[in-house]
Amino acid sequence: MPLSPAPAYGQSMLPPGTFEGKVIAITGGGTGLGKAMGLEFARLGGKIAILSRGEEHRAKGIAAITGEGGTAAGFAIDVRDGDAVAQCFNAIEAELGPVDVLINNAAGNFGCPAEDLSVNAWRTVVDIVLNGTFNCSREFARRRMKAGEGGAILNIGASYSWTGGAGASPSASAKAGVTNMSRSLAVEWATSDIRVNTLVPGTFPHDDTSEALRTHLTGNRAAKSCPAMRVGQTHELGWAATYLCSPYAAYVTGLTFVIDGGRWLRTSLSQSEFVPVREQLGAGPFVG
Repeated sequence: MPLSPAPAYGQSMLPPGTFEGKVIAITGGGTGLGKAMGLEFARLGGKIAILSRGEEHRAKGIAAITGEGGTAAGFAIDVRDGDAVAQCFNAIEAELGPVDVLINNAAGNFGCPAEDLSVNAWRTVVDIVLNGTFNCSREFARRRMKAGEGGAILNIGASYSWTGGAGASPSASAKAGVTNMSRSLAVEWATSDIRVNTLVPGTFPHDDTSEALRTHLTGNRAAKSCPAMRVGQTHELGWAATYLCSPYAAYVTGLTFVIDGGRWLRTSLSQSEFVPVREQLGAGPFVG
């Protein structure tokens, strides 16, 4: 028997208007889990700034939110570039107002054996996931401090930052850095009324899932790999995000909140047979 299903999509966990008049900036907010979080903030009255390099992605997020009666605008950003981040925040302030909540959701990854990974590929992932999260967090905090206002930052982590991520070493390493950085900044910025937490999603299939991952994240296979015996629904993730950034979590900072149905805790006396990473990725023998 699986864990109980979530309440239906369209309901809100928090009181109506919780984020009324607030600006929520979400990197990578046009698709997937970023879009799902944006929808829940918009449902509670927030104005959503969708930050992405891709115009098509921005348009997709805007359409989803405005289609449900929310307010959203898109802004180009390269989170790896500190100057570009500052310019993006200027643009958000000019159109929507100062950012009250920042969701660092932008990510990158290469499914690749470490011995095949190029230095540039490693650097790209770390630049987006770790350095990009810092660049955006720093810009947000400096502006809030200068204005004498508090705020909330929510970083997106990953459970393989603790367990290791064979075949995804740059992402796993960068996500481990994000978790540690979140805790460090939570201590530094608490006296400025800026809270910093980390949200770690489990398996949440969505329309933007890549073909390479679709078979792993959908159907009975994904559900049976989790103690909950089901996958997550994206609005469940949105509810967690809105709570952690809301006034109702005013005493919560430095937290790593895992929402995965117990998947990362799973251990068993009858573990499935180990499959080497190169075989899992269909990489063939290493040739140098």
